[in-house]
Amino acid sequence: MALAALSAAPSNPRLLGVALLLLLLVASGQRAAGAPVAAELRCQCLQTLQGIHPKNIQSVTVKAPGPHCAETEVIATLKNGQKACLSPASPMVQKIIQKILNNITMVQNKFTQHQQ
Repeated sequence: MALAALSAAPSNPRLLGVALLLLLLVASGQRAAGAPVAAELRCQCLQTLQGIHPKNIQSVTVKAPGPHCAETEVIATLKNGQKACLSPASPMVQKIIQKILNNITMVQNKFTQHQQ
């Protein structure tokens, strides 16, 4: 079957062009699907939520502005595995970030006291 396709290719250049185009589309689609999100040079948060119930949040990532995006991005990973972009200007989101920072400071203080 493969030999028939190969032998038919030189006699039908249009078929060869379509086959090559299909092959390129499949190959580029697989590479794009496997590419890490962080490598994209654009903002990840096109829309943001003003808040989400803290019980639903598993973790929070804060991305500082940079060449990829001029805005601070707050991305919450929910317990169900979904990701949600939160508005960094929202008072509720600011409380969550402050709580995270307080916890980090508390852990650092305990670590410092333990080493002394």
